[in-house]
Order: sequence, then C-alpha cells, then structure tokens
Amino acid sequence: MAPSPDGAYYVVGMLDPLLWNSPLVIAHRGSRELWPENTMFAFEKALSLGVEHLETDVHVSADGVVHCFHDHTLARITGQDGLFIDRTAREIAKLDAGYRHRGAGGFEFRSSRIGIPTFEELVTTFPRVRVVVDLKHDEVVEPLARTVKALGVGERLLVGSFDDDRIDRFRALVGGEVATSTGVATSRSWLLASRSGRGVSGSASALQVPLQMRGLRIVDRKLVDAAHGRGLQVHAWTVNDPAMIRHLVSLGVDGIVTDRPDLAMAEIAG
Repeated sequence: MAPSPDGAYYVVGMLDPLLWNSPLVIAHRGSRELWPENTMFAFEKALSLGVEHLETDVHVSADGVVHCFHDHTLARITGQDGLFIDRTAREIAKLDAGYRHRGAGGFEFRSSRIGIPTFEELVTTFPRVRVVVDLKHDEVVEPLARTVKALGVGERLLVGSFDDDRIDRFRALVGGEVATSTGVATSRSWLLASRSGRGVSGSASALQVPLQMRGLRIVDRKLVDAAHGRGLQVHAWTVNDPAMIRHLVSLGVDGIVTDRPDLAMAEIAG
C-alpha cells in the first residue's frame, strides 16, 4: 500500500483515482494529427490545452536508452532508412522528428529542430503528467523497467502492449508495482466474458481497447460494467469524433485516447 496525497491509501500497481480521475482525455502520441507525434513539441501543445494524461510508444536505442517513438523503422517519421534499434542515442538525437509530418500548411515542421525525446526527458520535464506507455518491442521491456525504477515514476504510469507476454514480463520486472493494461488476447477474453456479465481474473488495472475488433463492437455498457465490477478502468482508442466521445462518456468509459485532444477536451469540459 502507498499513501495518496489526501492521506488515504491505494493498492500499489493499481490506478490511483486521484491521478486517474475519470473521464480522462489521453493525448495519443501528443497528437499524431495536429503535431509531429511523440515529440516534446506535441506533448507540450497537448498539455497547454489542459490535458493531464499523455500516451506514448517506447523503443530502445542500440545503447539501451528508452525513447518515445512508434515505428520499428525510421522512414515514416524521419525520412531516414533503417531500424530504430540499430541507432545509438547520439545518432537518434540528430534525427528530424518533424520531417514527415504533413499539416494544412505542408511540411511546416521540417528542419524545426524537433527531435525524438527520451522517455526520461518526457517524465522529468513534466513531473506531474501521467503517461500511458505502449511497449513496442521485446527489447524495450527491461530498459523501461530499469528506467522507471531509477526515476521513481511508477505511480504516474499505465504500461501496456498489444503483446500480453510483453506486459507479463514488465509486470514481473517491476514486481507488480506499476499499473498495467490488457494486451490483445486478454482484451478478447474480457469481451467474451462481459457478454454474460462476467469479468476476467488477472493483474491489469485497465482495459485499453479499440471501438471495434474484426467488425464487432467492443466498447458497450456490458464491457464497461464488467470491468468496473472488477475495479478496472476502460480506455477506448483511438477516438477523434466528438459525437462518439460523448457516447462513450455516457457509457461510463473512463479514458478517451485521441489524436484530437482539442476536440476531446471541449467535449469533456462541456
């Protein structure tokens, strides 16, 4: 158990309700639509809207430094060839993270000195921000666990992955003291169980699910009620339509992962 700011107690490894107070606007990569994704520029812009929860993907460099980056390859973001994991942190620091972002004004962020941040830079620059973390590669699991322990930022994180085994490895490395979400396999189990009003046992603190999976609606009242009955939050991704955001909040969904934090904040505030 660990003390919360008001003197109450919560279970370590679960989402502190004072830090993860529903409904949440979770800025997906800062915003992959509005600004160069997974950059300090995007994160700062999202926070300027009043957002308190960011989502980022993590990869590891050749020399073991955890960075905020989505793809296995560099081309889509930076225009450079090769794999992310083959570059050192020093080499990554020289890449242009705004090179391929195309907005209404064209490639307006090229050569703007917008780089690829390290995970440490993100969590230390914004010490009050909560972060949803997506483990994108098997090789990043151990470096992230070491970094989280060294920085003491576990209570501010919700760590997940599409790969359930990857999440299980991370849980074991941090001794269950960091909140985690469900992978694809566990999310499918939750969907099936919720049809009959049941939940699924496990170590997750949140269900993070798409609106649909293979044409089937995922997020509905049954899923939300089943998750809440087991003490889990439900976060839906990636939702950019204001009408859908309103609908999900009306169902009791706890978090909206969105590329349009501007629209989502307006809906939540309204």
